[in-house]
Amino acid sequence: MAEKQFVVFKLDGEEYGINIINVKEIGIYKEPVKIPNSPEFIEGIINYRGEVIPIVNLKKRFNLNDLIISNNTRVIIININDKQVGFVVDEASQTIRIDEEHIENTPEMVTRIDSEYITGVGKVEDRLILIIDLEKVLTDSEKQKIESLEVD
Repeated sequence: MAEKQFVVFKLDGEEYGINIINVKEIGIYKEPVKIPNSPEFIEGIINYRGEVIPIVNLKKRFNLNDLIISNNTRVIIININDKQVGFVVDEASQTIRIDEEHIENTPEMVTRIDSEYITGVGKVEDRLILIIDLEKVLTDSEKQKIESLEVD
């Protein structure tokens, strides 16, 4: 079986993984500029390496506890529909390889996060890592709203 590589991050003490292929970069959290009338889970925008990108608060998106900024807070930058989007996480701890045979389907009611975002559960030694698809975290209309946040 083939191995897949994932970036592991934490939200509210739980470990999640996203396919490293989707990750452009992991950066230190910068306070975003607020945008009036943007969706509640959009923290704002930042200038990241010369590009203006929207910042999504995954905790708000997943209806988890409020985000508490610390030295470990990170922004995971991915491409969605050829647009860069940053996702704020409590901590991005490592990259790991998981053999496909150690990734199981998600049991119902396994997490507080909507199971439509979760593509499986990776078993690594005594850890369980919820594999999520960040592209599915946003609906098509939310992606359009994010695309409309362009700053001239």
